[in-house]
Amino acid sequence: MFIALVVAAVGSLGTPLITSVATSFHVSLGSAQWTLTVTLLSGAVATPVLGRLGAGPHRRATILAALAVVVAGSVLTVLPLPFAWLLAGRAAQGIGLGLTALMMGVARDHLPEEHGAAVIALLSVVSVIGAGVGYPLTALLAESVGVRAAYGLGLVVTAAALLTAWRSVPEAPAGRSAHVDVAGAVVLAAALLLVLLLAGERNLWIRHLAVAAGLAVVAVVLLCVWAVIELRSRTPLVGVRAVRHPAVAGANLAMFVGGIGMCLLLTLITRYAQTPHGAGYGFGLTTFVAGLVLVPFSVLGFVAGKLTSRLRTRIADPLLLAGSAVVVGGGFALFTAARSDLADLFT
Repeated sequence: MFIALVVAAVGSLGTPLITSVATSFHVSLGSAQWTLTVTLLSGAVATPVLGRLGAGPHRRATILAALAVVVAGSVLTVLPLPFAWLLAGRAAQGIGLGLTALMMGVARDHLPEEHGAAVIALLSVVSVIGAGVGYPLTALLAESVGVRAAYGLGLVVTAAALLTAWRSVPEAPAGRSAHVDVAGAVVLAAALLLVLLLAGERNLWIRHLAVAAGLAVVAVVLLCVWAVIELRSRTPLVGVRAVRHPAVAGANLAMFVGGIGMCLLLTLITRYAQTPHGAGYGFGLTTFVAGLVLVPFSVLGFVAGKLTSRLRTRIADPLLLAGSAVVVGGGFALFTAARSDLADLFT
């Protein structure tokens, strides 16, 4: 539980520190945004890879190696190096996002069934808790000491997580094997990098439209090649064939769109809260107070995660998912229409 909490908190460090990074490193907000984007990118690629490795006999070694990479990345974020090294460190930290699924595997294999189910359910919402703890604390450090100190907290807790894993995580049950689709992982990483680059760099479309269009074609081709690789592989990273099932396709689409919405909402709120009054909007809040704005999100996210299992016995899953989407949509509508008071951001 501690390991999952730490990697979630460290992975989300980019959200409240975007403005501080832009100021400290003298880069644009768009460039500073990559401290979050590159972490999510590496996490998206690392999750299926670590999942395959963790399904075999070397799960403990996989967990320790991944945490070692996260610690190394944390060191890069603390050292007085150029902005590119900070991005490299954040990419390394993002690998830790793939460890939550492995923690669920540990709980499933080494806990009694009745306790394992409860722990797995809690692990599914522990990332929300990590964000709630990490946002205001790192923001306070960034404001009072500096952005390097905020990342220094990430180094301390990830080192503690590595020590915890070394002392407590058991070996996987014997008799397992695991194979990783290396080609699929490389192609997926390249395709997602291009997609995120095209989505995040607006100036590329304005100043170099032909280049942007060419990269878009390359991204589509890479995604198609990746799908073919996965379909032909005996040990695919992702079960592409399963997407043909309507229920699986619908669930993936809902999570994809919902993930975009939640990421946008969190990023926009923190940036809006810190925007100086001179810009014609925003509240000019400090980094710490902007981090506190996201605490209600974390608290209610944890409560919702705990209530979901009970609500599913009374409400059908599609209706429950639709109701959750309505609540999130209401948050967007409120932020769009009523953001003149600070209380509106908390709401």
